[in-house]
Amino acid sequence: MRKFIADIKARAKRKPGKIVFPEAAMDDRIILATKKILRQKLAKPILIGKEIEILKRAKKLGVKLDLKRVQLIDPEDSPLTTKYVKEFIKLRGGEEREAWKTVIKPNYFATMMVHMEDADGMVSGTFYTTAEKVRPALQIIKTKEKFHKVSGFFFMMLEKRLLLFADCAINIEPNSHDLAHIALDTAKTAEDFGIKPKVAMLSFSTNRSADHPFVDKVREAVALAKYEEPKLVIDGEMQVDAAIIPEICAKKFPSSKLKGNANVLIFPDLQSGNIAYKLMERLGGYTAIGPVLQGLKKPMNDVSRGCKVEDIVNITAITSLQTQK
Repeated sequence: MRKFIADIKARAKRKPGKIVFPEAAMDDRIILATKKILRQKLAKPILIGKEIEILKRAKKLGVKLDLKRVQLIDPEDSPLTTKYVKEFIKLRGGEEREAWKTVIKPNYFATMMVHMEDADGMVSGTFYTTAEKVRPALQIIKTKEKFHKVSGFFFMMLEKRLLLFADCAINIEPNSHDLAHIALDTAKTAEDFGIKPKVAMLSFSTNRSADHPFVDKVREAVALAKYEEPKLVIDGEMQVDAAIIPEICAKKFPSSKLKGNANVLIFPDLQSGNIAYKLMERLGGYTAIGPVLQGLKKPMNDVSRGCKVEDIVNITAITSLQTQK
């Protein structure tokens, strides 16, 4: 699957987006990733934080930042801050003093940059928790539709296999309607990246082999998704082995349209999705890229706090590509 990420990078290079990184003064990996991003011409990086701290960190790492190609912005000393504070008050209300305190936080300042179109997208997660990343996005960027849920998926890559896992980042205990929309969003995203989606709705049960409220939730989600997108190849409820191994699918779920060839796996809750992707990455040899956030008006993507430098480079390429739409 090296070809997949190589293709993403090639497409990102055609029109690199302005991608803002709010944790540049907090984590060496952002500086090291910036060096690779510039060398590969994947994006136009904007690094948030005190300039002296960023440059000191870069010097320690032996990285020379080309300030003609990288913007360094300190929220506490930027002419943009006053404009952002006024806009934040329009969006959220409140007193100017409190708005100022919020906007100068790197995660909020970077989100305001995307909202005000001074940046095209954002990548964060080496320092901030998921809640600290998603909260500003929901408050400022907002979702594509009023009641739409945000979800996060991973590209899971092995040498000869590419899977999408969702939701592994946001929704702790989605109901059947949530699961259906996570499935539909992930299928649409797969199509956006040139992948024909074959969606499996996962459970501990396959084709009514067990009865339990957890299983009923997944069955209902399948029905809802099929009703909204009747042409989508989607099936469930099913165990993961039946979803991805044709011989097992033939035994457990012979009527399934997936035939054991699913490439989009929708997990019944956050804990199962999050555990699964980390097991596949750490013990199964898969490369995990993401989480890529779905449902927001603009590209705001994430990495795990345990990520590698190359993970940041890869998600930046994806974010840069998303800004071209």
